[in-house]
Amino acid sequence: MESVHSTVFKESETLEGKCQKIQGYDFNKGVNYSQLLKSMVSIGFQASNLGDAIEVVNEMVFFFNGLVGDFQMKLWWKVVVKKREIRSLESTKCKIFLGFTSNLISFGVRDTVSYLVQHRMVEVVVTTAGGIEEDLIKCLAHTYKGDFNLDGAHLRSKGLNRIGNLLVPNDNYCKFEDWIIPIFDQMLEEQKTEVKTTLDPSKVIARLGKEINDESSYLYWVYKNGILVFCPGMIDGSLGDMLYFHSFRNLGLVIDIVQDIRAMNGEAVHANHRKTGMIILGGGLPKHQICNANMMRNGADYAVFINTAQEFDGSDSGAQPDEAVHCDATIAFPLLVAETFAQKCI
Repeated sequence: MESVHSTVFKESETLEGKCQKIQGYDFNKGVNYSQLLKSMVSIGFQASNLGDAIEVVNEMVFFFNGLVGDFQMKLWWKVVVKKREIRSLESTKCKIFLGFTSNLISFGVRDTVSYLVQHRMVEVVVTTAGGIEEDLIKCLAHTYKGDFNLDGAHLRSKGLNRIGNLLVPNDNYCKFEDWIIPIFDQMLEEQKTEVKTTLDPSKVIARLGKEINDESSYLYWVYKNGILVFCPGMIDGSLGDMLYFHSFRNLGLVIDIVQDIRAMNGEAVHANHRKTGMIILGGGLPKHQICNANMMRNGADYAVFINTAQEFDGSDSGAQPDEAVHCDATIAFPLLVAETFAQKCI
């Protein structure tokens, strides 16, 4: 019996001073949302992953432009102690890549993305075709809250489309077609009269941001602030449908994807002495493109992934760095921004 007891209760290796103690937020101290978010790192499970992600993004934000001030100095000393090294601000300036899938622009995360680009807090954006068109469509008509369990055939009979628990009337896409086709006509005429005969997708996106001229649009802000937006899958989704329809009424518009892959990879390769950071919401094309571009410089210095994908199928969507958060990005990303980027504007 003594042998069994000693086997079950094998003497423990001490973790004191080696690992962080698990402890949640004490609401007896009142409701302080900033402190609540800071406490995530010691709560455990996905809360701790979110806490780790907040720390990593705060380091990106601090080094983004060599920031100064009380908040940044506290973070700087934290970084020095944590890393056990002192680095010059110039050698650690960080270029931030933001990637997201289209569904997040369909949802209210669009407003969080718009906030980031409005205040020039990221330098490179990568998304899908839906991430472009949904932003523009929302400037023309509203998206509404529905339910995940609504019957598809019934919705179809009503001229309604379901995106998760969102509802988008068919009329929204008709308005999008009426708005964008004349712009494609203008682009085609410009191609015929100018020396350069092709358009890069990123230049098309910038043009759309200019034409929409709506401050609720993140594309408007990327155009106004000169932030690059790449969309390698531009022909997917409604945007591809519009290009398809346009080709029948006015053939000849040429969009050159090769120039954009050169520019996209160049944003990472030519970061020179700067570090790079990746914040990627969801998986698929945006995640792969950003990771692949940073692979050209032997990897990014910081990475935070927020998604619900799994690793078991070998897809890039589920591949994880240490700072991954398994959580719905509509929940995690606004909280992360509140405790990182938004602190810069307070």
